[in-house]
Amino acid sequence: MTTTVLIAEDEPLAAEALADWVKATPGLQLVAVCEDGEDALEKIRALRPALVLTDIQMPGLTGLQVVQALQGDAHQPRIIFTTAYDQHALTAFELHAVDYLLKPFSRERFDEAVAHALRGAAPSTAEVAQALGAPHDAPLTRLLVRDQGKIFPLQVADIECLRSDNKYTAITARGRSFLVRLPIADFETRLDPARFLRVQRGCIVNLDFVDSLTPDENSQLVVQLRDGTRITANREVSKMLREQSL
Repeated sequence: MTTTVLIAEDEPLAAEALADWVKATPGLQLVAVCEDGEDALEKIRALRPALVLTDIQMPGLTGLQVVQALQGDAHQPRIIFTTAYDQHALTAFELHAVDYLLKPFSRERFDEAVAHALRGAAPSTAEVAQALGAPHDAPLTRLLVRDQGKIFPLQVADIECLRSDNKYTAITARGRSFLVRLPIADFETRLDPARFLRVQRGCIVNLDFVDSLTPDENSQLVVQLRDGTRITANREVSKMLREQSL
């Protein structure tokens, strides 16, 4: 089955690289390359490509404005954004499972993004527009996660804990774990502080799922979650929790 592709990119070198990769990928068919958002919107509606690779910043209409304009259309292509580094945008992409290519992008990352976009469900244009247009300081209430090639919504209230290294965060919810390509610090700024507490550098817990807090031999509190998971809070957090206890 052939997947038709439209590229909307005003940087000639980036557009040329994307076009070459599309042409070299079995199953993909390039139908148009556009240099501005207005032309992209017109050709998307006329040619009805299955997949659109679009820059965010373009003359005329931005990539986000193009997506917003498509919300009410019957034809809904899958979207991969191309963008220069923008932490707010990248965080929104990851939290809402929106596929993107970060400039300067590589062929390997292109192949990965295309595979994600074409495999399983993809966020609707309305979900993409909402994700990228939401205030960056608004608390998260829902995010989209990938699992076994599919994308589905996860309510933040269902998250039990988050564990992270420098680049990835494992989210535990509903007895399952989902890996998101974001450091835990990006979550901390978007989670409700009344509900979520960072007990260690690499761990945030949802207090609604805490079963007990027990001091250890070093007077640090061991946080036990309902599923039996035990996490030792650092000294600073342990002190704060003891001071808040009645």
